[in-house]
Amino acid sequence: MAGSLGRNTLLIGQCIAHNTKNAAKVRVKRLNLDNNLNMYFPTQKSYFIHDPEEQCKVGDVVLIKELPEKMTKLISHSLVKMVYKFGDVTDPITGKKVYNHHYRDQLKEYNEMFGVAEDGSGGFDYSQAPDRGWQEGKKDFTHKIGYKKWHEFEPGHPLHDDPVAS
Repeated sequence: MAGSLGRNTLLIGQCIAHNTKNAAKVRVKRLNLDNNLNMYFPTQKSYFIHDPEEQCKVGDVVLIKELPEKMTKLISHSLVKMVYKFGDVTDPITGKKVYNHHYRDQLKEYNEMFGVAEDGSGGFDYSQAPDRGWQEGKKDFTHKIGYKKWHEFEPGHPLHDDPVAS
């Protein structure tokens, strides 16, 4: 019974860099209870999800669900919903967009209090900003892998087979 209950659960996680076609890699963070200390400790696990439209980018928060059976050797979950795009967080209770620890609609009040110019210069206007990804391939490279291997060791070198060095 516990196995069937676990398959219907939804997980929320953040997309991370990956190198798999038609898939996305999602890191799910959990708190596990240590019964000896009676404390919770953070753990994380990564899952590959089926994403044929490639709508998940690095940093996006997504809702995933386990598939009844694995699609491939790696892909075990499917994308249910894109919760937040990276940098575009919405407060779930009020439904307002958030900037840092303030609501975006309060930014004008903060700017007036702290002396930003009346013409609006010096501040960023979120209502005028285009959606994330409009510079994909020019200045936005979040759709590509972020890791670059800086050194290749020849066979026979002491660090050639060292998993920490590669």
